[in-house]
Parts: sequence; structure tokens; C-alpha cells
Amino acid sequence: MPRAQTSHPLDPLSAAEISVAVATVRAAGATPEVRDSMRFIEVVLVEPDKHVVALADAYFFPPFQPSLLPRTKGGPVIPSKLPPRKARLVVYNKRSNETSIWIVELSEVHAATRGGHHRGKVISSKVVPNVQPPMDAMEYAECEAVVKDFPPFREAMKKRGIEDMDLVMVDPWCAGYHSSADAPSRRLAKPLIFCRTESDCPMENGYARPVEGIHVLVDMQNMVVIEFEDRKLVPLPPADPLRNYTAGETRGGVDRSDVKPLQIIQTEGPSFRINGNFIAWQKWNFRIGFTPREGLVIYSVAYIDGSRGRRPVAHRLSFVEMVVPYGDPNDPHYRKNAFDAGE
Repeated sequence: MPRAQTSHPLDPLSAAEISVAVATVRAAGATPEVRDSMRFIEVVLVEPDKHVVALADAYFFPPFQPSLLPRTKGGPVIPSKLPPRKARLVVYNKRSNETSIWIVELSEVHAATRGGHHRGKVISSKVVPNVQPPMDAMEYAECEAVVKDFPPFREAMKKRGIEDMDLVMVDPWCAGYHSSADAPSRRLAKPLIFCRTESDCPMENGYARPVEGIHVLVDMQNMVVIEFEDRKLVPLPPADPLRNYTAGETRGGVDRSDVKPLQIIQTEGPSFRINGNFIAWQKWNFRIGFTPREGLVIYSVAYIDGSRGRRPVAHRLSFVEMVVPYGDPNDPHYRKNAFDAGE
């Protein structure tokens, strides 16, 4: 008989599964130095083959839909359980400046609060040459601290009337790849600088006041400033509370009073149903998931088409990547091509 499982093969990794995957890879490091140098840039689900998804939806997860499986003589063979879930990890080794990709089988994972078993098995690992993975949050914080502590940078800020480093925002951007000097054999960042006002407003938009004319190049592997030049003294934009996009009363004005109330209600509840990551809406049903690069992913889209039953429409839908070129030929803006998940 069909039996519901804990995690659908397409559900994003749980916190416990991510912890198991990371611990498994770290434990596989050859030496303590290697293990300590690992930075986990991305941990995502290895999405299963279509037949595994069809089997799960047919016999293991409600609403059970046996019609998803192709008909065979004697009926389909139903396994007692689904294959183990797998995780794909992108790991940056700060010590060796190497990027590797690991596949881990999550053999048995239970919530830590239940004191369950945590086991994973490395299926494969490989070093990918001549690449740099996206920077992580820890590197962002380290880079900001290094730049703020750099004496020539502090002098450049003083020339612009900025002495309180707590107001300075250092936004590390990947150097991109515009010449051989930017080759991915080095982990480089060209930070952009901004300055908040004296305001203590927690919603302040620091990006409203860019600090132009300063060139900084940071070696992110060794976390040192390797190039610095104060090229041009550009006046800071004046402080303007209207740039903070906060409520009217907090910026010296008032909110609009000529907009009439808008109420959207469904007295009998919504027209859709949600069960975990499964969504049914009118005659449509599908699953949702998320990845760091794509954001929302829609799986197994189907339409209940009268006597034809469940009609598959799409196996997987997503925006794989989006790039935002800034279109300004001046330095440093010509390098600014923001990707969803790095370059």
C-alpha cells in the first residue's frame, strides 16, 4: 500500500540534511588543515530522475497518483522505499585556493532535536580548475574590515569629511574577468564604497551616498589590499532623508491621505490548497522548491483535463540566471554586471 515519506524527492534540503552533508564532507578532508580551510559556498539538492519523481507521486505522497507510472504487464513493481536523497556541495578551500564539487548521499537523517542518527556518504568529489565560486557572507565581512583598517583608505575618507568608519559601507564585488590580470587563478574583489549619514535610522538607505573616485583591489584568499588609489575627489551626495524610503512621519513629512482603503477578502478561504511543497489550485497542481541561483523553482506542473485525467505540462520551470549590466563606461561601473549568484 502507498505510504507517505518524510521528504519528497524534490523538497529542498532541510536544515538537518544540510548539516549532515557539510559534516560528511568536512570529515572527508585529508588533514585538519584542509578541513579547517573548507568554506561551504553552496549546498543544494541533487534533483532525482523523472522516474523517481513519478514513483514518489504515484505511491508515496498524497494525493497518490498511480496513473503517473507507465502501464506494464503484471503492474508496476513498487519498491518499499525511495532512493536516498543526495546533496551537491560547492566547497572553496581558502588554504589551497581550490574549488571542488562534492556529491553526498544522505543515507539517514533525522532532526537533531529528536536525537536521531546523522549519516552521509561521499559519492564523488572533484576539483574544478580555473574557477572561483561566489563569495560568502563571512568573506564580505572580512573584506570590509580589511579595507576600513587600511591607512590610505582612512586618509581618503578624511579628505571627503568622513572619519567615522561605522558609517562607511564596503560592498565587495567580484572583479569579473576583463583581462588576464583578473584570471580566476586569483580570488579578487573590487569593493564599492558608500557612506551613510549621521542619521541613526535603522532603515537608512546607505546606497544613496556612493563614495566615488577610489580604486581598491583586494586579494580575498589572503584578505589583503593589493592595490589602492585615490583617483578623483568626487563630492558626496548631500544627506537627504527622502532617499531612505521610510514612512512619511519618520522623514519629516506625512503619508498620503487621498488613497482610499483597499480590502481583498475571501470569506470562504483561498481557492488553493498547500500540503508541504505541493500546491493544488483549481485544475492545476505542482510542487515548488528553491535553489540559491534560481530562487523559486516550479516542478511537475500538471492540469486535470476532464476524462484525460492528469495531463503533464512541465517537469521543471525556473529562471536559471539573470544579469544586470550597469551600462556606464566609466570606472569602476563598466565592471558592474550583477548576477543572481556571482559571476
